[in-house]
Amino acid sequence: MEMRRILFAGMVALAAVALSSVARAEVTVIRNATIMSEGAKGTFKGSILVRDGKIAEVGENVQAPAGATIIDASGEWVIPGIIDCHSHIAIDGGVNEGTVSVSSMANIKDVINPEDIAIYRALAGGTTAANILHGSANSIGGQTIVVKLRWGKDAQGMIFEGAVPGIKFALGENPKRAGNPQGGRGGGQQAPARYPATRMGVEDTIREAFNEAVAYKADWDKYDAAVKRGEHPIPPRKDLKLEPLKEVLEGKRFVHAHSYRADEILMLIRIADDYHFKIKTFQHVLEGYKVAEEIAAHGAGGSTFSDWWGYKMEAYDAIPYNAALMTRKGVVSSVNSDDDELIRRLNIEAAKSIKYGGLTREEALALVTINPATQLGVQNRVGSIEAGKDADLVIYDKDPLSEYSKVEKVLIDGNKYFDRDLEVSGRPGKEAEKAKLLAKEKEDAQRAADAQKKQGGAARRPQ
Repeated sequence: MEMRRILFAGMVALAAVALSSVARAEVTVIRNATIMSEGAKGTFKGSILVRDGKIAEVGENVQAPAGATIIDASGEWVIPGIIDCHSHIAIDGGVNEGTVSVSSMANIKDVINPEDIAIYRALAGGTTAANILHGSANSIGGQTIVVKLRWGKDAQGMIFEGAVPGIKFALGENPKRAGNPQGGRGGGQQAPARYPATRMGVEDTIREAFNEAVAYKADWDKYDAAVKRGEHPIPPRKDLKLEPLKEVLEGKRFVHAHSYRADEILMLIRIADDYHFKIKTFQHVLEGYKVAEEIAAHGAGGSTFSDWWGYKMEAYDAIPYNAALMTRKGVVSSVNSDDDELIRRLNIEAAKSIKYGGLTREEALALVTINPATQLGVQNRVGSIEAGKDADLVIYDKDPLSEYSKVEKVLIDGNKYFDRDLEVSGRPGKEAEKAKLLAKEKEDAQRAADAQKKQGGAARRPQ
């Protein structure tokens, strides 16, 4: 318990350093930078004016207002904040409610942990926003949440205001694994088997859930229509499992579907067409290149790995050209981390598609900026460096698509949440604070031991 307090105090100290460096001035100018973003302007030398957390102006000649905070980025590069469309960081506890096949009532928003050190480390790699997902143990998993990595804020303060809520679906090996636990079905395994145990069962589970959701929505539609007519009917019973699926049918909640195989991708597209909703993204989608035209025709995006394959049977047909091939077929594509370490290097993951697939530099950068923003429905706020958008910006010392580059500063909503110079210069102070806390813990432990020893001696004296 004492060590947990020490670790928490250390994280608070980190947050204090980060937040003390926040440029609280209402107006900031990043000057003399090489600005890289997708769109007509491409890459150019210029400046960015930030006012009230928004990009007020960007161009080759931007005048700095009187009293503005100036960040001289001569010789440095600026890109939009990197966005990870698939992450499990900042979750308190496990990511799966694996006891049932449909766990749409579970909500990641309820378990956001703003003290997860992975948040700060992701910032140090230039990531400013992430889609935090439920796990893939369920055919229909829990509700997802989009966050900005505002290190030092509480859980509510991290939530990306106005982002469309989502829900996690999963196909293939992971959701059927619970139906085939170690030891086999009925074979003395520790956990009881649950339906589904096959790929066919995964499809059936999703269809049955939407059969229920359609009937549930019909009851509420009938009730709402009666209310509009001035009637006063008894409302239907609210079902927390079906409510998110009703929102999917109404287009108010995005579906992010864990997927690998081409046949199952097509299966879920058929289900979506049958029930008249859209898949927003196929996550992982390692065989997306095989059915890219069908994914594009449906209007879904593809959020994939750059070059992971062979780690399980479903991943054997993965290729490093996947992101580029899907892009060329009209699929809005991104590369994600699914990992609290890789989230720090998504700029390099994006750069791989220049080598594997021949994407342009702007197209490669879009894989971790405007494309995931579009997949999450926040492209009007983030993802590119344009006037009117949130000032979520990353300053690199070198070309951000080079593996030799490192992040110098990170701004979210115009506030500086990471500064490499302050981080490095602040390390001796943090080490001293850590040593002080450890020494105090040792003293407290010794004091408690002495008191216990003294109390034991008193108890042995004759009365």
